[in-house]
Amino acid sequence: MSTNNISMLSINNIEVIYDHVILVLKGVSLEVPEKGIVALLGANGAGKSTTIKAISNLLASERGVITKGHIHFQGTEINNLGSSELVNMGVVQVMEGRHCFEHLTVEENLLVGAYTRRDGRRDVQDSLDMVYNYFPRLRERRKSQAGYTSGGEQQMCAIGRALMSNPRMILLDEPSMGLAPQLVEEIFEIVKKLNQEQGVTFLLAEQNTAVALRYATYGYIMENGRVVMDGAAADLRENEDVKEFYLGVSDGQQKSFKDVKQYRRRKRWLA
Repeated sequence: MSTNNISMLSINNIEVIYDHVILVLKGVSLEVPEKGIVALLGANGAGKSTTIKAISNLLASERGVITKGHIHFQGTEINNLGSSELVNMGVVQVMEGRHCFEHLTVEENLLVGAYTRRDGRRDVQDSLDMVYNYFPRLRERRKSQAGYTSGGEQQMCAIGRALMSNPRMILLDEPSMGLAPQLVEEIFEIVKKLNQEQGVTFLLAEQNTAVALRYATYGYIMENGRVVMDGAAADLRENEDVKEFYLGVSDGQQKSFKDVKQYRRRKRWLA
């Protein structure tokens, strides 16, 4: 990544092991510049979500542990910090699966995100108004139980709840999962606006490579727990390997999913 950008998050050669024996991440390194949108791409099982959980220190619940390497946020090592400490530093994760408190209303879910704040009721109300400005649908559904809202509304609620903590960086895990294409575009447009207008930095793990590379500024592609390629999003969109393996296009022709899945890996991509 360009050295002209100030690095907000830096991951250096981390390894993650589950159940003391399963090596999941194998020397992963990446950087996220301040006020950037960085996409972590790859197929299911490539190690994207594990990387996100390693940053937010949520591996222990799945019997995972970082056994090597370092993670720094604005120069401070965060490998061993708790989730609440990370939130206070400005790092918030939106987990895969649109996790909401189903029996709380949408607005109550959003206010949960402000639990750690100490800046007063007026500032919290200002943040709530800001969330409703970016997600007008949530304002309409604010008194509805979250469990009875649509998948897209729950994803908006989860992102809005993260915003209520006044984050500097949001770790967004599979935001497009299970959503209709129109909703995916809507959510990514909001992510872009939040980045441009509020200065929120995003690291997003995403299987939908085509959409992610349209909105991200930089991308890392993972396979089998390793980063196998990285570059500016515009360059990755034009890379022939990326087109063939992840966008389903080869020599300008659309390929079938079966053809794309059963590719023969380039020698330079081998571990």
